[in-house]
Amino acid sequence: MARLPVISGDDFAKAVHKIGYIWDHTEGSHMVLLHPSGRRLSVPRHRELGRGLLRSLIRDAGLSREEFLRLLHG
Repeated sequence: MARLPVISGDDFAKAVHKIGYIWDHTEGSHMVLLHPSGRRLSVPRHRELGRGLLRSLIRDAGLSREEFLRLLHG
């Protein structure tokens, strides 16, 4: 299994936007993204997300690692 890439919070938001997450508002340095199903993600606007945090955000978005990588590169 390949390691997750180091990406920014903005890159994460762009990837999950493809499956319906939209920016709702900003709280401090975090973007709050909402999905029509009611899911809510709080994504830090950092230049680099740690791999553990990225893994947690992917899980909270309801995605597998492979699905997320396809969104990121596709």
